[in-house]
Amino acid sequence: MLTVTSVNVNGLRAAAKKGFVEWLAGTGADVLCLQEVRAEPQQLPDEVRAPEGWYVTHAPAAAKGRAGVSLYTRREPERVRVGFGSAEFDGSGRYVEADLPGVTVASLYLPSGEVGTERQDEKVRFMDEFLVYLKELKEKAAADGREVLVCGDWNIAHQEADLKNWRGNKKNSGFLPEERAWMTEVFAEFEDVVRALHPDVEGPYSWWSYRGRAFDNDTGWRIDYHVATPGLAGRAVKGYVERAATHAERWSDHAPVTVVYE
Repeated sequence: MLTVTSVNVNGLRAAAKKGFVEWLAGTGADVLCLQEVRAEPQQLPDEVRAPEGWYVTHAPAAAKGRAGVSLYTRREPERVRVGFGSAEFDGSGRYVEADLPGVTVASLYLPSGEVGTERQDEKVRFMDEFLVYLKELKEKAAADGREVLVCGDWNIAHQEADLKNWRGNKKNSGFLPEERAWMTEVFAEFEDVVRALHPDVEGPYSWWSYRGRAFDNDTGWRIDYHVATPGLAGRAVKGYVERAATHAERWSDHAPVTVVYE
């Protein structure tokens, strides 16, 4: 069995003080994909920078306090790669992958945009480049007899079932028609693992705004995905969101998304 968890930690230093350390000590995951770490490795406390029993790769952004992704694996990776060969984005702390026996696992933090701003233009440029890389990665992995799993915060809700207030977000970044169409292109090559395991439900949501009572009312978005090649997706036996019991017990505005693969 291979258990993989993905979570946007919304700043790992802050999360470590709010309960992430205790969560990490108790997790049964074999692989952990973190996004929005927002710290240089030397700024992190030892218990999250290099916890006992884990091999860790941190890929911070060149811009201080921005983005940042990390991969924690119980087994030493055969190979690690930071970035996907992009002149613009490889230093932005948005992608890291590791080869484990039979599978390449990656942590992705896709940019969050804002309609009518340079942030949205940046998001579109990232999407255009990354889709090309994803297709290449799938082809190369297939030639090597490997599966691929890209976990992370994709910052796009694909379908109406993926966010509570879909009617009010049709013109907002994260649920734009062109973003949703791009996700459809991704899912022509890969599988949306959690949706395949939960085909007829709203959610399960993985992000709730800290504003108002979004968490208590479950007014969330499902933007954190396990995106896998069909062979691996077919071996997923259980997928769930590790939603905190109460608002006060949250250590991020996202919740961990965990899948067990046979």
